[in-house]
Amino acid sequence: MLRRRSLVAMAAAGALAPLARAQPAAAPAVPPEVAAVLPGATLQGSGRLRFVGLSVYDARLWRGPSPLGADWTSAPLALELVYQRSLVGRLIAERSLKEMRRQRDISDDEAGRWLAAMMQVFPDVKEGDRITGLHVPGLGARFAVNGAVRGDVRDPEFARLFFGIWLSEKTSEPALRRALLGAA
Repeated sequence: MLRRRSLVAMAAAGALAPLARAQPAAAPAVPPEVAAVLPGATLQGSGRLRFVGLSVYDARLWRGPSPLGADWTSAPLALELVYQRSLVGRLIAERSLKEMRRQRDISDDEAGRWLAAMMQVFPDVKEGDRITGLHVPGLGARFAVNGAVRGDVRDPEFARLFFGIWLSEKTSEPALRRALLGAA
């Protein structure tokens, strides 16, 4: 009885207010660049990439009205990365190419073209910046930085391998893949 009175008194005094704030946050709003390409977009999943214990970025995978299945390559989707630290655009492009090579051999010609394209669309980023990649099946990828379209890479194989960095079974980050696909 005394314990119940203590809880009631604490609640009346606002002492339990921190518990109420611990509720899950509302789903993030669909970014405008995603809504423009994926009407009715829904969050498929999200996760955070950490490297040596440091947060690098938060990732969100957006999809159209149907959940993504095993063959995500045939679906329009968007991958939004919200950076937690400053990174050099050239290094983002180089790391992306390295991760793409985990999935298949890439010729020097392809690698050169794709690296040049990524260096054009990936700027240096700072904490809070967003890069959103939009997968357009059969056409390629479009990239936006902080909501503004930055450029396109019109090559379906580039798009498959680029988004495969996060979604392929050969990803270097399987836990993040599971979280993005909603299986975590």
